[in-house]
Amino acid sequence: MDFADQYCHSASILVDRAAEVAFAFMSDGLKQARWALGSWDRRKLADDLFVGTSLFNGRETYVRPVADAAQMVVMYYVGPAPDALQPHNMARVVRGPVVGHGPNTCVVTLMTWRAADTPDERWRLTCVSHKTEMYMIRHLIESGA
Repeated sequence: MDFADQYCHSASILVDRAAEVAFAFMSDGLKQARWALGSWDRRKLADDLFVGTSLFNGRETYVRPVADAAQMVVMYYVGPAPDALQPHNMARVVRGPVVGHGPNTCVVTLMTWRAADTPDERWRLTCVSHKTEMYMIRHLIESGA
């Protein structure tokens, strides 16, 4: 596994559904509970604030997804408390035809930026997790879950 980029990691997957369907799924803070391994059993605290439990360390992770439908981008502000959220994660949906695939397909990409104080082992775990989460995301979107 290549972890050469110490500042940003991305993982992408081709999804056999329209980009709008994938974007709606990626924007939904409760549906994220079904694929975000670092924030499982997600609960809604406010209109735009959610909390879940990490499957890795049992700690709560707070998340505020901010969706930009025009760009098909979701910024995920995450942190250990509602007042400590940082925009470390992003999802981007690209329509299939933009990258040479069919009209009812899209590519979903997760990106994460590494904080300066993130230990190497935790960074590797994040990178591996996002690659795994891509397969979960594809299955959930394609199955209509």
